[in-house]
Amino acid sequence: MQPTTVYSAFSPADAHLIRSQLEAAGFHAIVTHELSSLSMEGYAMAAGGILVQVPESEGGDALEFLASARDSAPSDESNPTEPE
Repeated sequence: MQPTTVYSAFSPADAHLIRSQLEAAGFHAIVTHELSSLSMEGYAMAAGGILVQVPESEGGDALEFLASARDSAPSDESNPTEPE
């Protein structure tokens, strides 16, 4: 099965957070390009980022899952950082 990219990040922590969310939902996610992006400053951006990939057969469902997770996340407005 060919992997398909469902998320691209410039931070390894961000990529692994998304990977763990996908795995918890039953997807077979992997993180690629992490090591090469950390070996040279600015390389993550030049290489297209650190990729979170799933098997091609899971790609559509994984993208849908990530979109629904993003839409259901609390907004910054619900947790103001400045006192009123």
